[in-house]
Amino acid sequence: MIPKLRKKYNADFSQKTYENFIKSLNKYKSYPLEFRICETPLFMSKELTEKIIKAAEEIVEQLRTEEFRKNSETAVPRELYIPNKDNHPAFIQIDFAVCKEDAEFAPKLIELQGFPTTFCFEPVLDEKYRDFFSIPDHLTYYFNEINMKSYTDILKEILIKDEDPENVILLEVEPLKQKTKIDFALTKEILGIGTVDISHVVKKGNKLFYKKNGKEIPVKRIYNRVVYDELVKKNIKINFKFTDDLDTEWADHPSWFFRISKHSLPYLDGSFVPESYYLEELDKYPDDLENYILKPLYSFSGYGVEFDVSKEKLDKIPDKSNYILQRKIEYAPLIETPDGYSMAEIRMIYFWKDHPLLVNNLVRMSKGKMMGLDFNKNKTWVGSSLAYHP
Repeated sequence: MIPKLRKKYNADFSQKTYENFIKSLNKYKSYPLEFRICETPLFMSKELTEKIIKAAEEIVEQLRTEEFRKNSETAVPRELYIPNKDNHPAFIQIDFAVCKEDAEFAPKLIELQGFPTTFCFEPVLDEKYRDFFSIPDHLTYYFNEINMKSYTDILKEILIKDEDPENVILLEVEPLKQKTKIDFALTKEILGIGTVDISHVVKKGNKLFYKKNGKEIPVKRIYNRVVYDELVKKNIKINFKFTDDLDTEWADHPSWFFRISKHSLPYLDGSFVPESYYLEELDKYPDDLENYILKPLYSFSGYGVEFDVSKEKLDKIPDKSNYILQRKIEYAPLIETPDGYSMAEIRMIYFWKDHPLLVNNLVRMSKGKMMGLDFNKNKTWVGSSLAYHP
């Protein structure tokens, strides 16, 4: 992307430095890294940075329209109508593949989420890349003149507000089994918010409590990291219902997991948005089905995605309302590495306190058919990373 920086970084790289970098990230013995960190960040040119910011901002503007808000209500299953919903999500994440169009790099929309990610791990990853590798001072992975302090301040305002951090919990399903649990340790270290297993929360009247050192602590705010689909699939028994009218505030409200999701894709327009269709609304499948992929609406981490789509496969789907068809996107060979080129997917991250604010990014790099560990086994220079830009 910035050829001079790429050549210097690759020439200076050593496996020993990378191993020390990982050891430094992996200091939490009870919360070790369980996802791969890439050997390199991405160095984005000014031109691609401007393109991807423009694409992200155009999508956010569409998400803010009254028409979108109204349409997104249909994404929430009727049995999951959760009271006390907010007027807007606290977080928006937009994933773009880096492709090539007319011999130039360009973003193409992959997915979007109204749901949190590893918000406390990312700034630490930035610090560690800078500690162990030569990242020029004029490059940043933040946007809008944000730095580590202002980023943390905004996150605290959204998640904690005026409450005591002890009364705010990060709510998760079996947190010690989650691959992203290192972020839970850092959330406690940076924000003072502890992680609580959803099955350990108790309800008394319309109030929620968790136990700490044998004492019941009231829950005033919930930093929700529960993927509802996982809760159902694992048949986890909990002591309250999401649909209860609780004396507890949500951050982010669970309905946004559904409302800003793959369900949103067919509503969006723009040169960077691939064609997408609700499977149940198609009277006729596209003639070139080989150029489409099938996606379940609410699965996470690529689960259930079908690349080899055929009429026969689609006809056998019993509940077509849970799927979309999306035109395939061809990732560009982007990052020169010692054993071939890596492809990249860039997640643009917004915090929404008073208005949507682009704060930073994260990157996933791949040499496989899809992003994610399962498609990149035994490969190097792949995994989670960041994109630096001027």
